[in-house]
Amino acid sequence: MYQKYKNAELVKPGGLELKDRLVGVQRVTKVTKGGRAFGFSAIVVVGDEDGVVGHGLGKSKDVATAIAKAVEDAKKNLVRIPLQKGTLPHEQKGKFGGARVNIIPAAPGTGVIAGGAVRTVLEAVGVHDVLSKSQGSSNPHNVVKATFDALLQLRDAGSIARERGISLEKVFNG
Repeated sequence: MYQKYKNAELVKPGGLELKDRLVGVQRVTKVTKGGRAFGFSAIVVVGDEDGVVGHGLGKSKDVATAIAKAVEDAKKNLVRIPLQKGTLPHEQKGKFGGARVNIIPAAPGTGVIAGGAVRTVLEAVGVHDVLSKSQGSSNPHNVVKATFDALLQLRDAGSIARERGISLEKVFNG
């Protein structure tokens, strides 16, 4: 699922204390010759509020089962996000479908300035101070995936230094 991100570190759910957050539940309808068949699709974000997060989609005839399936799906694709003192290492833009998300690190005490699906994802990651702007589509599925796109592109100074084969001081001093 995260093959295009070379620095995406996949995490196993064992031993983590994961909290699940419901992003949205949609009632979906399938029209058959016998009438309408109603079902539900739920999108859920799970995270340990310390840099590990995943999202999942579940579908079922009733809400509770759809949410349970979504949580199971979310636990299957957990990733580690680099955090720095309760905020992000740098500004980043993410895109998925028609949804675009811009996340910006903020000074301590700012809080999570984000709306809807972006806020849910950032809180599950464990970011305490961040500014964000969601543009384009407000479809929660695509906004969650756009937020993940932005988060998975984040890199901390240590990984950049290793990648370039230089010391940490040289990364900042040029």
